[in-house]
Amino acid sequence: MPKALRPKRTLTTVAEAFSGLEVDEGTSTTVPPADDVPFEFLEQQTMGPTWYEALRSEFNKPYFVKLKAFIADERKSYTIFPSPENIYSWSRLTPLDNVKVVILGQDPYHDVGQAHGLSFSVLPPTKVPGSLKNIYKELKTEYPSFVPPKTGDLTPLAAAGVLWLNASLTVRAHKAASHSKKGWEEFTKQALRCVARRERGVVFMAWGLPAQKTIDTIGVDETRHLILRSAHPSPLSAHRGFLGNGHFRRANDWLAEKHGEEGRIDWEMLSASRTTKSDLKRYLTK
Repeated sequence: MPKALRPKRTLTTVAEAFSGLEVDEGTSTTVPPADDVPFEFLEQQTMGPTWYEALRSEFNKPYFVKLKAFIADERKSYTIFPSPENIYSWSRLTPLDNVKVVILGQDPYHDVGQAHGLSFSVLPPTKVPGSLKNIYKELKTEYPSFVPPKTGDLTPLAAAGVLWLNASLTVRAHKAASHSKKGWEEFTKQALRCVARRERGVVFMAWGLPAQKTIDTIGVDETRHLILRSAHPSPLSAHRGFLGNGHFRRANDWLAEKHGEEGRIDWEMLSASRTTKSDLKRYLTK
């Protein structure tokens, strides 16, 4: 299938993509875009091409139309995270054909300087959140040479094939779960189905009951893919089964068995003990 034409993007026009939408009170299924702003503008400008082609049939469905109208209305009064150009950063960093592991979060971080479109990830100089500290702690247990970094940017792992996807892709500042059950979950389930339909086996890491229910809902064929379930890495629940789950090594053992050594994920690429950035650059410049 040919790639969609993707006009030149600017952050100003991207930021205007949601704010330009207006709700038509006379219908629940049609939200006409502002003049000269195509309804799919944000998706065309910021979504990775493989995901855009796979998901473009969702953009004009009633639930997605309502969702974008809701977010446009929210933007009139509140700050929304992540910034518009980062809502779909997961799709640019991890093309559909490159997905090896899926790690499903629930809601973007809702404080300033945190969310940038990848579940569990934050950009420097933001302090590493508690859930990510526990992810690092588990990595250290499974890979003793791993030294937890002082930053929480998971971009290199995303570029290496780890899809860090949240069930809901936006949130109102300082109000957790404020955009849940507005339509994002239906959209991200469809993204997960796109992964599950691939012939090449992938690993789904379902941490916490919400993630497990989502994975169960999309109907993953466990003869083709591997699902790893455990408690969530949150400080409130990590000691109830996340810490010690062995998921990172189990994922790599399975990937190596299915796809050879090249199928593995280099989970230690973020280690503070790495003295060179060459490994990270190799992934980010593919």
